Amino acid sequence: MPLLAQAAPRQITLTELLDAGGIVGYAILALSVVMVAIAAQRLLATRRSRFVPDGLGAELHRLIGEGEYAAAEAVCRQRPCLMSEIVRAGLAEVSLGYAAVEKAMEDRAAAESARLDRQIDALSTIGTVAPMLGLMGTVWGMILAFIEFESSADPEVAQLAPGIYRALVTTLLGLGVAVPALSLYAWLRNRSEELVHDAALTAERVFANYKRAAAPPARRDPRAATLPMSSVTRKPERRG
Repeated sequence: MPLLAQAAPRQITLTELLDAGGIVGYAILALSVVMVAIAAQRLLATRRSRFVPDGLGAELHRLIGEGEYAAAEAVCRQRPCLMSEIVRAGLAEVSLGYAAVEKAMEDRAAAESARLDRQIDALSTIGTVAPMLGLMGTVWGMILAFIEFESSADPEVAQLAPGIYRALVTTLLGLGVAVPALSLYAWLRNRSEELVHDAALTAERVFANYKRAAAPPARRDPRAATLPMSSVTRKPERRG
């Protein structure tokens, strides 16, 4: 006797998934659009040329080494980027010594790193909110499914399947948005931190000659200059 052929599972389209998700599903879809827009904007903004342009560090290094601080600041204004902003913060403190210059550059780099983190915080928020919305839609869908099951005149367990399927759709949509959102957030944050560190390190190297010129000369012990070598090495005499 031939075996009965099993029916192939029905394929579900994206439109059917969104219709099954209802209002919550469309809300999650709106979050996905925001996620893509933020990710695209930040990917374009975190190009290396916007942080450390080629040739700028060498030009500023030469000008600052020659004491042309005004010219160096003019170059920073003409070629705006993160490194030039950090260098400008240091140039504002050149009259106070290298310690003040270094502190100003560190503060500027830290402020810029915090600003970049705030610009991608929305991705972290979307990655947290999307699965919560999906879970809320699933719970609400399960409630409606059991209410419909209870109100049936002759309820059968199979009648629960359509309601449960529709309820689980929102969880799937929420996870489908949360996973890429959190992944993009982690990648963009690491990328921004790496570029800020490179810009700060390049800015510090720009001031290398200034740092050496501002360093105080080595001090000699005045006693060693006045006392003869024998008096330094001779052991003190013991008194009786």
